[in-house]
Amino acid sequence: MDPTGTVAIRARLAQAAAVIVTITMLAGTADLALTDVFVGGEGGHAVYRIPSIIRTTSGRLLAFAEARGSQSDNGSNDVVVRSSDDAGTTWGAMRTVCDEPGRSLNNPCAVNLTSGPHAGRILLMFQSYPTGKGEGSVATGFDGPYTCRTLVMHSDDRGETWSTPRDVSRQVKRPAPVTSVATGPGIGIQLVSGSHAGRVVMPFNEGPAGKWRVYAAYSDDGGDEWKLGEPAPEDNAGHGNEVQMAERADGSLLLVARQFGGGGRRKSAVSTDGGASWSTLQAVPDLVDPSCMGGLIATSSVGAPCLVCTGPASAKDRTNGQAWISTDGGATWPRALPIYPGSFAYSVPVVLSDSRVGILFERDSTSKISFITLELPSNAAPAAKTP
Repeated sequence: MDPTGTVAIRARLAQAAAVIVTITMLAGTADLALTDVFVGGEGGHAVYRIPSIIRTTSGRLLAFAEARGSQSDNGSNDVVVRSSDDAGTTWGAMRTVCDEPGRSLNNPCAVNLTSGPHAGRILLMFQSYPTGKGEGSVATGFDGPYTCRTLVMHSDDRGETWSTPRDVSRQVKRPAPVTSVATGPGIGIQLVSGSHAGRVVMPFNEGPAGKWRVYAAYSDDGGDEWKLGEPAPEDNAGHGNEVQMAERADGSLLLVARQFGGGGRRKSAVSTDGGASWSTLQAVPDLVDPSCMGGLIATSSVGAPCLVCTGPASAKDRTNGQAWISTDGGATWPRALPIYPGSFAYSVPVVLSDSRVGILFERDSTSKISFITLELPSNAAPAAKTP
């Protein structure tokens, strides 16, 4: 935020268990209602991490997370969901979407289909790891107990019931030397314009660990079959890791990726063929990154097509959540709004209506996953000067 601005926080418990946060800037004051959706230690799970959120065609919000037995990435995780029918003010009971005994489920990535043969369907893609085996210790290939598998499920009733998990590993993963793959985490997208309108695009990164590459897997039949896109070429300055993708106003795609060893800035690339291939990854000067997953959506909330990227506004720490706004397709991100001034990790934005977006994010040292509603005024404050 603007270094001359001030941040004042007042918190109180409401009937909906919301925390009211007031952020005061030179540009004005916004009252942001913050609601805890997943809280560690509740619901039979020690930790909840890795959020995903979508808005269905009917307006229902579905918030997904990994329900973990510990902070470990691969500790017998389940995939769970909660729903809201009042734009995130209140949330229904938590339900388990998938539980694989002896396996750990990771990286939930959801998308709501608005067109095509399965319009109205919700797709949910995620990985299945051997419990206790992380991305640095799984095997190459598609079979056997020590491989990383990719599963997809769907719901045709707004998330009330879900299909049996279907293994699509051979469609979305390359053979050796690739070991692990990861969807997003966050959301997938369905393209709305151009020659690839209707295509479903899922963002991926692939190992081996420490040598990650980012790419898309895509489907032109509503998720029945998937094709494997090419990885984005690296710029020799670190690697892209966890990644999100959005459709730009001209129908091309932008990816924004977490940097690993890349100098404290997110990486981006562009696809003009619906995610089949990408330009070379480049650091984004405006998007500071302490090496943390960040969210990305396309919207018209500021009166014109724009992109919104969320993440920590720090090159060193996962703190001070911020939403950056671009109106030139991601070439620059000159405007930003504060989201949450404390501990802030993984985040996923979702378009609500008009000028409002919701953000589902990890806070307070990943002890909670919370939802906040943010206004995107056309005169948003300039981005902070960050190291």
